[in-house]
Amino acid sequence: MSSPATISAPTVHPIRLTAAHLRRVIGEPPGPLTGFLANLLLRPISKLRWGGRERIARFLGGLAYTLGIRRRVALENLAQALPERSEEERRAIARGAYITMARAVLEALADVDRMPPGWEQEEVVGAEAWQALQAHLATGKGALLVTAHFGNWELLGEILIHRGMPINALVRPLKGALNMRIAENRLRAGAGLIYPRGAVQEIVDAVGRGESVYMLLDQGIPTKGVFVPFFGRLASTTPAMAVAAQRTGVPAWVVMGVRDGLRMRVHIEGPFAPPPVQEGKDPITEHTALVTAGLERIIRQYPEQWLWLHRRWKYAPPSQGV
Repeated sequence: MSSPATISAPTVHPIRLTAAHLRRVIGEPPGPLTGFLANLLLRPISKLRWGGRERIARFLGGLAYTLGIRRRVALENLAQALPERSEEERRAIARGAYITMARAVLEALADVDRMPPGWEQEEVVGAEAWQALQAHLATGKGALLVTAHFGNWELLGEILIHRGMPINALVRPLKGALNMRIAENRLRAGAGLIYPRGAVQEIVDAVGRGESVYMLLDQGIPTKGVFVPFFGRLASTTPAMAVAAQRTGVPAWVVMGVRDGLRMRVHIEGPFAPPPVQEGKDPITEHTALVTAGLERIIRQYPEQWLWLHRRWKYAPPSQGV
């Protein structure tokens, strides 16, 4: 893994698009009337500049916290994950998580001022990991890039694209005007989209073409998940990353966009190579646990930037019942 050392700002490259068949939106668009009304609302939001978006995000995030929307879930998660923090600290973290969510949505909808101010001058934290990633990409193969609902994962993907990495995001089919707009903005940013049906083979093919795959690894899944430690509790986690790593032989890197006001700095750890098969151990679970631990390390440093209002531990391991 990398040290926390920084590396000077990487070179900005022209955007390299991914395979044409991955550059499409699959989902359920809104009906004509709903779509018309949604566009009336979304159009002025998409034209907001950085300062306006930030003010609205702080207002909406603070309002949602004050109204108690999923606040109990957030505080219960924090009490179990960070028992060493005081109740006052946990409440401040929770409030910050609501602002993070509001900010991420507003920024993902933007048609102007999308990139964080000064992003091209920001240094990368994790010099060895970044250099290892560049060396791997130079071989002509893509990489597995793992992130979380942290900071703004949408803008982080765009930053990586502007750093010269053709990226396909692992996504689900979406519903509604807001989600469809976000998906369309992903395509406009230069990303391809990989959907669940046939996802592992698409990932394998993309890596072989030299395209990296960008995936979130912090969502609970009801079936076919592997249970790995996350903040001291077992959490159901998709095995897609580890399965793809086994099939391609390529390692994974943890990449997170840490916010500092309007700024964003890339933090990176890795490479996390597929572990060898050992008697009594499942390599898919072991690899997923290694990468999840990398996510946790960064979230612990900046807990207000992760979405604690998500029910991450909703699904219990089979031995514990449901």
